[in-house]
Amino acid sequence: MTTLTLSNLHEHLIPLPSWEEQLDIALQRLDPCFPRKEVRQQAHDYLKGLLSPVERKNGWQLAEYVGHNNPYRIQHLLDRAVWDADDVRDELTRLVIQYLGDPDGVAVFDETGFLKKGQYSCGVKRQYSGTAGRIDNCQVGVFLGYASAKGHTLIDRELYLPEEWAEDKDRREKAKVPEKIEFATKPQLAWKMLERAYLAGLSISFVTGDTVYGDNPDLRQKLQKRGQSYVLAVPTDTRLGWEQGQIRAQTLARRLGEQEWQTLSCGAGAKGERLFDWACLPLDAPEQEGFGHWLLARRSLTDATELAYYLVFAPLDTPLSRMIQVAGTRWTIEVGFENAKSEVGLDEYEVRSWHGWYRHMTLALFAQGLLTVLKKDHQEQTEKGGSCRRSQSLKSFKQSRGLLYP
Repeated sequence: MTTLTLSNLHEHLIPLPSWEEQLDIALQRLDPCFPRKEVRQQAHDYLKGLLSPVERKNGWQLAEYVGHNNPYRIQHLLDRAVWDADDVRDELTRLVIQYLGDPDGVAVFDETGFLKKGQYSCGVKRQYSGTAGRIDNCQVGVFLGYASAKGHTLIDRELYLPEEWAEDKDRREKAKVPEKIEFATKPQLAWKMLERAYLAGLSISFVTGDTVYGDNPDLRQKLQKRGQSYVLAVPTDTRLGWEQGQIRAQTLARRLGEQEWQTLSCGAGAKGERLFDWACLPLDAPEQEGFGHWLLARRSLTDATELAYYLVFAPLDTPLSRMIQVAGTRWTIEVGFENAKSEVGLDEYEVRSWHGWYRHMTLALFAQGLLTVLKKDHQEQTEKGGSCRRSQSLKSFKQSRGLLYP
């Protein structure tokens, strides 16, 4: 056996695998989702294209990047090829559990709009788009994000199908909407995704979301019945239980004395700590053993009239700092939308059908999740100060990185 010395150390070390090598290994996680070899290769190519620096991730540019003469194979993958997008979604959830899962993890609901011309893209209509900041012709997707101390990413998606679409047999058929699909509100779609996350075993300590979700009593009741803690934004006129009566959130906030407000950070932002004044009051609500209800109020430091409100359901010993941290976690899904659109082409699809939308969205979410994991892995290796590792077989490398199952 050769003795390891400083002079022969280089003979026992090899460079860490390149980004491309790591990506090829990671993509093999999806192989069971694509039984046919040619479809599997199309999926690999599509994901590499989404992760590439290509400026516009449309069919032609992605095809050119992966060396195709035309976008036919990409179009085939999103339309006629036989595979189930839900299998890829489930694999993404397993990836997130493996790398980002944490007992203190937070699930985040939100929706985003995709501006569209014409009337044939599935679910398109004139409706409010947060992306545009106005009512416009668009599709709306409801998404579930996950955030922990280890990182954050989007993990699930549902296309919002307006009532007029759900009731129009002709439009449904042309867009290939499955017969079993019925109209569902955004909070109903959010709960559907959350149930899938529970079933997969994702650790969720709190749920958070904006007023679309916080203002829905049915969603709140479902969360409470499960014993799921939440910090959900609510409108200013939300009626709350107070001193055996009802009072609006904004009215209750006006009764707070200045000494009841505290200046605290809800997390670091692009310009430093995001500081606000915060106040918290216990509410009258049906008792649930071990849990309490609160109104959490947030006030701008520069404009005392600028307030936001949250309903909190959590264990009785939950500190104010934790409630505020969860409220601030909602920004992670906004960052997720921004990154997914700029980095992996979330909004640059050219499909009109129901299944085409789900296929593109799912592959884009997987690309984003994979990018999050690979960046995290690279950062951890860099922080350890090593650019080389002791020689090992490809199989043992795959297992040590956890990118493939043993």
